[in-house]
Amino acid sequence: MSGRSDTIEAAVPYAGPMSVRPRFHANDHSRDVLTIEPLVARVVNARGIDPAPALEREGFELARHRSAIADFRDPAEGERHIGEIRELLLEVSGADAVAVTPRGVLRFSERSPDSGRLDNSRPARFVHVDVSDATAAIFAAQANPQPERHIRRFCQYNVWRAFSPPPQDAPLAVCDARSVEPADLVLADAVFDVRDAPEWTFEALVVRGNPRHRWYYFRDMDRDEVLVFKTNDSDRSRSHCVPHVAVDDTGCPPRTPPRASIEMRGTAYWYA
Repeated sequence: MSGRSDTIEAAVPYAGPMSVRPRFHANDHSRDVLTIEPLVARVVNARGIDPAPALEREGFELARHRSAIADFRDPAEGERHIGEIRELLLEVSGADAVAVTPRGVLRFSERSPDSGRLDNSRPARFVHVDVSDATAAIFAAQANPQPERHIRRFCQYNVWRAFSPPPQDAPLAVCDARSVEPADLVLADAVFDVRDAPEWTFEALVVRGNPRHRWYYFRDMDRDEVLVFKTNDSDRSRSHCVPHVAVDDTGCPPRTPPRASIEMRGTAYWYA
């Protein structure tokens, strides 16, 4: 679309100083214990980068992936989608095996009536990483498809797809893993508060602001593209994890359809 900038100037919502451990909820954000401290940053359209971002360098990449799923909201399509994502992650990672989380996460920008109506369906509006190192190790051990074999390395990925037509009013921004320092990552509790069900929690990460962070997004994604990014890599000599957050593309036309997206998560395994 003419007149739109390839760079979004965003007040990126980082975690501010706190005297207690941060805590955030999947649904009822009024219960969050989290101080937000915005830092203005440039979020660059990664389509214009040469060479293109790569999983083993920046920690993320854009992949073409045509799905046979007609309706990503249909739970009956779930098993077939798991198989598609498993094959994709095997291809992009070169791993020996991949386990995919059974259920995708549907999210909708706030202009959609489905945003907040479904479980965990709001866009992520603070910078975070899905799992800490400790949680990643636990989840990897639990999901290991070949438990008789010794895990030499595991890597956990998020596969993000927009299934609303472009442009996206609230694209997902990802941070170059090489620009993230260990001190930027803060342990936090992620609470899953589903109505009429027991709450459960695991350890995740929120992120302190750092002007060295380099932020990117992929403008105008279509349903045959996926943004694949690392949430944890057990091999610390490689890109380790990618902080991410939804940002507003204010250059979109006023009647742009609200963003609808699905996230699939998987763990790749390399065995000894």
